[in-house]
Amino acid sequence: MQKRKLRAFAKLIATKGVNIQKNQWVIINAELDQPEFIAILVDECYKAGAGEVEVRWDYQPLTKLAVRHKTLKNLSKTENWEIERMKLQEEKLPAMIYILSEDPDGLGGINQEKYSKALGARRRVFKPFRDRMDNKYQWCIAAVPGAKWAKKLFPSLSRKAAVEKLWEEILKASRADTDPIKQWEEHNKNISDRCKYLNSLGLKELWYSSSNGTDFKVGLIEGTKFLGGAGDTIGGVTYNANIPSEEVFITPMKGKAEGTVVSTMPLSYQAQLIENFTLTFKEGKVVEYKAEKNEELLGKMLSMDENAGYLGECALVPFESPINESGILFYNTLFDENASCHLALGAGFNDCIEGFEDMTFEQCREMGINDSIIHEDFMIGSRDLNIVGIDKNGNKVQIFENGTWAF
Repeated sequence: MQKRKLRAFAKLIATKGVNIQKNQWVIINAELDQPEFIAILVDECYKAGAGEVEVRWDYQPLTKLAVRHKTLKNLSKTENWEIERMKLQEEKLPAMIYILSEDPDGLGGINQEKYSKALGARRRVFKPFRDRMDNKYQWCIAAVPGAKWAKKLFPSLSRKAAVEKLWEEILKASRADTDPIKQWEEHNKNISDRCKYLNSLGLKELWYSSSNGTDFKVGLIEGTKFLGGAGDTIGGVTYNANIPSEEVFITPMKGKAEGTVVSTMPLSYQAQLIENFTLTFKEGKVVEYKAEKNEELLGKMLSMDENAGYLGECALVPFESPINESGILFYNTLFDENASCHLALGAGFNDCIEGFEDMTFEQCREMGINDSIIHEDFMIGSRDLNIVGIDKNGNKVQIFENGTWAF
């Protein structure tokens, strides 16, 4: 891939993504697949004004070895230095960049129960810190091609050609192939306009239906709003959390979901794929599930904590989104969730509540925001998906028709 395009992508992440402030601490989390790009990204972060840029590397084979050899107690343990690091992050509020590139099947064959229990134990320790930091700092998730990920998508190509092809598709899907800054300014405005219209409707409920068996109603919290594209920290710093992002989303009312939803794409969870699954909700919670592949892993996800089976997000994405039109199944939630409409199990978003800045976490929970240690998106969009919005007077408004916006 041409260096100028990689540098433009890195600049997009540093400026429109996390929008680094002068002398801000920046933390980049990345796999070992693209060290040259990470070096370019670090350079662009400093050029954007960062005072310190820290890179934290990860490597899937080491994770597999840890799960295999460590006891559950040691795998679940949180060291004192990790707690002190989180305290420092809570104090300094660094901009967080997550660069994805991992192999979609990279953790296949691990002890799922052991790994899930360890993840749950560690997340519960870190959660209070993250709750207190919520909406106070900028973060951005983007992706670069790992060789194994690229070969999974393009198995007929050589390793080098597959990586180059995935670079092309990532940049195109991320609106970063030509003049990324301008593309994102226009894109953010379009999403903002759609949010304004939806928020003017005063919706109380969304009703989803599709010929594949999805027939599902979900309640909305009074005083919540649809969001999408660029967002703001409580301190007023504008940033884009996901690159790419095609969604308009809202947090539903905990306990107000009835019916069945059918997945339309695989869900990548713990670097394994859960495929062709169905969830049935009653009184807001999943009461029945089945999957053709990795059903046990789906059950582990739903039992991560007492609220993992409730919804935290309803996201609207037109079926003709650039990612869906590419015809590529990325096996990566960052991209696949932006190919069509999706829901998320687990934690909701406080910032969907008007005036959340002046509310406590407990007040947000009392209003109906779900609280969980997970937030996992799964795709339910299809070419014939219909979504009807219903307001408090029972009036119906067509939101989606045949998989796309009805307005």
